[in-house]
Amino acid sequence: MTTSSDRAAQSASFLKDWRTLCTIGETPDGGVDRQAASAADGQSRAWFSALAGQYGFRIELDKIGNLFALAEWTPGAPYVVVGSHLDSQPTAGKYDGAYGVAAGLHAAKRINDEVQSGAPAPQYNLAVVDWFNEEGSRFVPSMMGSSVYTGKLALETALDARDTNGITVREALDRIGQRGTGDGPKAVAAAEIHIQQGRSMEESGITIGLVHACWAAAKYTVTVHGEQAHSGGTIIADRRDALLGASHLVVFLRELANSYQGGALRTSVGQLDVYPNSPVVVPSRVELLMDLRSADNAVLDDARKRLWSEIADIEKRASVTIEVNESHKWGLLPYHPAGVELAGECADALGLTHDKVLTVAGHDSINLKDQVPTVMLFVPSVDGISHNEQEYTTDEDICAGTDVLTAVVRRLCDGELDGATVDASGYAQ
Repeated sequence: MTTSSDRAAQSASFLKDWRTLCTIGETPDGGVDRQAASAADGQSRAWFSALAGQYGFRIELDKIGNLFALAEWTPGAPYVVVGSHLDSQPTAGKYDGAYGVAAGLHAAKRINDEVQSGAPAPQYNLAVVDWFNEEGSRFVPSMMGSSVYTGKLALETALDARDTNGITVREALDRIGQRGTGDGPKAVAAAEIHIQQGRSMEESGITIGLVHACWAAAKYTVTVHGEQAHSGGTIIADRRDALLGASHLVVFLRELANSYQGGALRTSVGQLDVYPNSPVVVPSRVELLMDLRSADNAVLDDARKRLWSEIADIEKRASVTIEVNESHKWGLLPYHPAGVELAGECADALGLTHDKVLTVAGHDSINLKDQVPTVMLFVPSVDGISHNEQEYTTDEDICAGTDVLTAVVRRLCDGELDGATVDASGYAQ
């Protein structure tokens, strides 16, 4: 039985480790820069490995650089996988992803301490994971590590992906010594906790978000092809300006989102690369990333049809050609309702307010949830700020979330979602 004083000591231990992690890759304005397979990412992984070893866990790396800390209580049994990611955007907040890894480590430590003190060994073992390249800021696509782990992305395709400097994932992982040889532990269930990255929980006064479904999303890599020309000498009528075509696309995507009532569609364009990017040359090529998201599959399908029609029109207006390739997508699929119920029971037992929420952002648990029963939890984000150095969640909330995660993982390790079935389109009842 965990007492309030025990929980206070556990929270203090968690916060101590959490503050150490927050110093790795720290930026002058209070955020972090730990892009995938960078030196700072390597340092955060060293922190993870050292702390996991201190807590008695064995470290394992798989072929795409997913980093696992294994608590093995029942020889030969599969694993409950819990964690998130340590990589970040170029100038990011400290909480996105990293909180879920630190919370996962401490959940595992608490359960392991109980077992070492004489509690019965769980039915399943436990693997705490740092998923590689969740953010996708350096290498496309995002959620790369969990996509390879779940077989949704071919290993060689991922390893061959290049950053803007031409460095492959394979080369980058080798530089920091983080490319393994295995396939990772076999999962029987999964859990992840994350900051919400939105305002609704804070506005509702909810401490624990029970994620019951994710918004559907479609992400694309786009290349606008034009023709290089002199920016002064070439008359306007003769220009095939790739940046003009890209600009039309950027503006249209915002107008497309605004055309749906109630914020039913969200669109974004990012990471524009302009070639040759010279002040006196009409650009011949622009590469960009584009995504569309909605909680309504019909809205997303309608938006895509309108987008394809507009692309054909932009090609004519700007005298360019636009090449679009879908990098990855996911549908509006639920998390297993039994997992949502289990998480609610854990929050109730701790006296914490909770409610069901949707996730708009992508998370590694989205890849796991259509293969094994998966629980996704949120804690509030102050002012909804995320992917920003001012991102913040209170100590009280991250400690409460770690308490709930521990309770959820303990029950998953005891096989409480063993009756759940999974099909290719999501969870069956």
